[in-house]
Amino acid sequence: MAILSSDFSSPAMVADTRGRHLRDLRISVTDRCNFRCTYCMPKEVYGRDFQFLERSQLLSFDEINRLVGIFKHHGVEKVRITGGEPLVRRQLERLIEMLAQDPSLDLTLTTNASLLKQKARLLKDAGLNRITVSLDSLDEAMFRAMNDVDFPVAKVLAGIEEADRVGLNPIKINMVVKRGVNDCAAVDMARHFKGSGHILRFIEFMDVGHTNGWQMEHVVPSRELAKRIDKVFPIEPTQPNYIGEVAERWRYKDGSGEIGFISSVTQAFCRDCTRTRLSAEGSVYTCLFATRGSDLRSLLRSGASDEQISDVIANIWRTRSDNYSEVRTAETAKLRKVEMSYIGG
Repeated sequence: MAILSSDFSSPAMVADTRGRHLRDLRISVTDRCNFRCTYCMPKEVYGRDFQFLERSQLLSFDEINRLVGIFKHHGVEKVRITGGEPLVRRQLERLIEMLAQDPSLDLTLTTNASLLKQKARLLKDAGLNRITVSLDSLDEAMFRAMNDVDFPVAKVLAGIEEADRVGLNPIKINMVVKRGVNDCAAVDMARHFKGSGHILRFIEFMDVGHTNGWQMEHVVPSRELAKRIDKVFPIEPTQPNYIGEVAERWRYKDGSGEIGFISSVTQAFCRDCTRTRLSAEGSVYTCLFATRGSDLRSLLRSGASDEQISDVIANIWRTRSDNYSEVRTAETAKLRKVEMSYIGG
């Protein structure tokens, strides 16, 4: 592997084959989760006998911190910690504290909030900026059925309240919407979080991985949801915060806040995608719908220099041409893609 000819201390932003720059890095810190959400980790696949990664296979916090520094060299400004469920990784606040030493990074985390009430203060004190919570319904029976471990809504709401209290805001609430399962709960979710200062975002049910039984008829298009909500709480579109923002932003006309729609299925945003993903055992995936990744762990553990690893990352991004959501068909949806629980959302 060639060593970069330029000074490694100088930024070296890279563009892929479609001119997209690397800006966002999503890091899975574990492939484990304490939920068995039917659209992500169905219990019939991830049962008692499922073999998760061994601890030795996971990137250490030092290894993750080192890679973040190298990715930042290529333009990464935002780091999101994901899983699995990231809060099941022991002493995660240590990693947050390490990454937060660089104040220029926008550091955030996505969680199911099952452990958030206990962890919120530790995460904030460690330097976490913001948090996103996955919550698919406020209806007790519906939520317990979807997480499939009989976890109550009240504990998620308590975690959100504590995160707000310690200053992990603005808090974003992500709701994956599946037709015939929880789409009837969308307006109630909007009603609950309207005026709260939190940003509710509706996510179209996606064909991530190959175990969630995705079918197009299960997708509720964002435009349909927007019309449903607009009838009850008038809304209007607003400008994105930045190029490549995933969610299409809308605001309530009465000024009581905003909501968002993430429409990977019906309104592909591949053309502006600036995200790459690092799996828990150190593989880079340049698309949420990727079928394979590129191993960085072996480089880390074989003595490669920062410059050599940087060169590999730059080459991975330069050759990137991903546009899965633009070309999705019934046949591509059947491809054996990496699971969301392995690389995060």
